[in-house]
Amino acid sequence: MSITQTKTTWYEANSPELGKCFHDFYDACLNQGVLDKKTKELLMVALANVFRCPHCTETHIKGALDAGATKEEITETLLIAAVEGAGTQLAWQKDMFEKYLT
Repeated sequence: MSITQTKTTWYEANSPELGKCFHDFYDACLNQGVLDKKTKELLMVALANVFRCPHCTETHIKGALDAGATKEEITETLLIAAVEGAGTQLAWQKDMFEKYLT
């Protein structure tokens, strides 16, 4: 799935040179390299979910489905993102606990 749309993105309209570079980088990350399209879309689902971007999460769930991902694979991806997010919170909380409470 390309971010190319029928209209110019807001960032390309307001910063054409850098906006195009970002757009090209995004497209290259999703369409080139050694990872297959489904794997890339599932990674993007996980990252978009952790960063709490509803638009991005929806876009990449649709992209993962289009690339052949199953409902179960997407669900597992979301659960893995959730457990990793919880793990990072626990690590941070441990540091704060030890700094202030021990």
